Amino acid sequence: MTDLSKQRIVITGGDGFLGRVLQQKLRDQGVKDESIFVPIYPEYDLTEVESCKAMYNDAFGGAPVDLVIHLAAEVGGIGANRENPGRYFYANMAMALHLIEQFRAMGLGKTGKFVQIGTICAYPNLTPVPFKEDDLWNGYPEVTNAPYGIAKKAAWQMLDAYKLQYGMKSSYVLPVNLYGPGDNFNPNSSHVIPALIRKCCEAIDEGADHIECWGTGSASREFLYVEDAASGIVRAAEVMDEPTPINLGASAEITIKELIELIVELTGFTGEIRWDPTKPDGQPRRCLDTTRAKDLLGWEAQMDFREGLMRTIEWWRSNSDRVQPAGGIVSN
Repeated sequence: MTDLSKQRIVITGGDGFLGRVLQQKLRDQGVKDESIFVPIYPEYDLTEVESCKAMYNDAFGGAPVDLVIHLAAEVGGIGANRENPGRYFYANMAMALHLIEQFRAMGLGKTGKFVQIGTICAYPNLTPVPFKEDDLWNGYPEVTNAPYGIAKKAAWQMLDAYKLQYGMKSSYVLPVNLYGPGDNFNPNSSHVIPALIRKCCEAIDEGADHIECWGTGSASREFLYVEDAASGIVRAAEVMDEPTPINLGASAEITIKELIELIVELTGFTGEIRWDPTKPDGQPRRCLDTTRAKDLLGWEAQMDFREGLMRTIEWWRSNSDRVQPAGGIVSN
């Protein structure tokens, strides 16, 4: 098992939603602040090879990087994914390609480890529920997020190839949809839970008599509290040396209709919910089999979903005046 307290760790996307929580989890494991390096855009544009080289050289003043946890992703909700398929494929593929190759080319892969965060968007559109890792190649992903999902899946294959040819240690985890305090609430790029929380809270503040929601509400999703996800990633960094794909989920499924009704209840919004069936529902169902995470990591999610939503709503109400820029690099 890798003793993380003795590692020099780069966390891409470490200033984002998941990254900030992950940093604290690492500190709880005994990692010192000076042993964590977070590359910040635009000083380091990780889609550019020379910038990745500079980042590795700069991270610890010339001392070698022992561990990379690659959280950074360029992604959004259904609307953003439909508008930016080319950009999302390129940005996510380029970051993984350059970071992994330079980790190897600069000799860091001889003793270090690369942890890649994948995405549930990589699963085929009609994957049997619950999703099992062995089904990742059994079909094409849901079309609205396929470019992003395929780019992330290609990073897994790159790590597998580098393990076979170069013996490079790595791990690959696939967290389901994340939520929690500090999430991205930008309406241009947020995912479903923060988008719905913001919509309900703003409707209350404005005295609106209804809110509008995309699709029919029939699609289902599974959600993982951000602290649980961070714990799973830390555990993978400790115990995994090869990129066997591992689902990280809460093993609980809820329809979008049920989700919005729950958020309406918890926020106190009393108006009408109006559905727009001309907008896409996205992938029909998402729920993960987390047997492999239990077996290989000894990990299970801990947060009760209702409690996690309440904490997220309370955070937004205390921080809704914060300006959040549109687009950019956000955590998956």
